[in-house]
Amino acid sequence: MEEQAVISLRDNLARAEWARIKASLKLPVITAPMFLVSGPELVVACCRAGVIGSFPTINARSPESLDEWLAVIQSELACCSDAAPPAANLVVHRSNPRLADDLAVVARRRVPLVIASVGDPRPVIERVHDYGGLVFADVASEKHARRAAASGVDGLILLCAGAGGNTGWLSPFSFVPAVRRFFAGPLAVAGGIADGRAIRAAEMLGADIAYLGTRFITARESMASDEYRAMLIESGIDDIQLTDALTGIPGN
Repeated sequence: MEEQAVISLRDNLARAEWARIKASLKLPVITAPMFLVSGPELVVACCRAGVIGSFPTINARSPESLDEWLAVIQSELACCSDAAPPAANLVVHRSNPRLADDLAVVARRRVPLVIASVGDPRPVIERVHDYGGLVFADVASEKHARRAAASGVDGLILLCAGAGGNTGWLSPFSFVPAVRRFFAGPLAVAGGIADGRAIRAAEMLGADIAYLGTRFITARESMASDEYRAMLIESGIDDIQLTDALTGIPGN
């Protein structure tokens, strides 16, 4: 017997906001927020190209710097009527001492999409909803997906096997259908997506949008070093290492 789907988008205004965001995209893609790689230049370039550009707020080295970054992003996109919206990624884990300050900046700048990572999204939901923004939470298991859906997030990012800095272990072939049984809102899929065929495959599974990170590291607008770019270009899938040595959380 089918479970009743959770209605994730809170009201007609929220549904209209997601529809507006989707309509602004040339491709159903979120450029994943990458630590020490995603900055204002990459976000702006992605949004102008018609995909959602995102960045971790902790890439800006202080809340004051974060405010400057968002001012630049908003100024650069103000003249582009067909640009996709930007997104800010907040690490909601208790180990992030800047969460409250960064959230205040994000709310003041009214960032349209906020991605809550590594923990319970509830600390940011009310503040973002108050100004009409949407909150997506990244999750790596069905249990966490259910918890995030019950907390009132608008969308879920499914971290599947192959996802980068914060990875999962489930195949999207099992994860997406499992979540679709109880969640009716927007779904993004992360993990090993690098071209149009994979984006289309994610849609065929029942997702709304794909989450791509690695593909953008070598972009000239990224903050990656030339050495990092060269290493990435020269490497293959057998060179990928799964480790928790850098952050305490498994990542590729």
